[in-house]
Amino acid sequence: MKLEDATKLLIEFLKNPNHGSFGSYGYEIYLPAILITYFRKQGIQDTDTKLRELSSVFYAAGWELCRRGILRPGVTHYGAQATAAGGAGNGYSITPFGHIWLKEGAQDDFVPTEPERFGEILEKYKSKFGAGFHERAQQAIRCYGAHAYLACCAMCGASAESIILAAAIAKEKDEKGILKKYSSANGRRTIETILIGKAKKQIQDDYKAYSTLLKYWRDEAAHGKASNISDNEAYTSLALLLRLAMFINDNWDELINP
Repeated sequence: MKLEDATKLLIEFLKNPNHGSFGSYGYEIYLPAILITYFRKQGIQDTDTKLRELSSVFYAAGWELCRRGILRPGVTHYGAQATAAGGAGNGYSITPFGHIWLKEGAQDDFVPTEPERFGEILEKYKSKFGAGFHERAQQAIRCYGAHAYLACCAMCGASAESIILAAAIAKEKDEKGILKKYSSANGRRTIETILIGKAKKQIQDDYKAYSTLLKYWRDEAAHGKASNISDNEAYTSLALLLRLAMFINDNWDELINP
């Protein structure tokens, strides 16, 4: 079980807590009780051994949700029952932001919203597209996890531009010249023309299919006016970013040496 798996399970517990025959003491989530109840439902007999085996990844998941402001360690309120085990990392309560987040999080179980899993998917492209691409992609997924959808779209667009820059630099073998053109007026369009201007029509059409919405939502997010960008646009941006990375990687030789 990896961090994302444990985090998804913990989110399910937060939405539908079930401490079974155990008490939750003064906490909204008491990990040992919830996990043992869950293991029993899975037909696991030696629940103590399983708890020891998986406790570290669930502690990490609890801390991840604390870091994101969804949980906090401790009892629900002053004077509530507490335990030494709860204070040692087993007991959590949901923050005010966490209650809002849980109501909003309709898609969070279906997108790889944890940096570990998303990082694994994109890791093989890091060496080809560069650290700038990887950094922005990780920022995008963190923004999605925090429901900062405008920021997610902006980071997806920026990450996509890092892909295009890396490919254009590899094609022209002139990093300084490409960056200068990119920084000029209509720089993004200039770089796209260098990369796909003479490519086959099918490649041009496929590229536009993956990049058009990414560019639109990135520009929409970067402007100061009010925006209607929501979780749907951010979710789609993440999917398009991954698909664009796969597309450029799969067609790398033809794009670089047409």
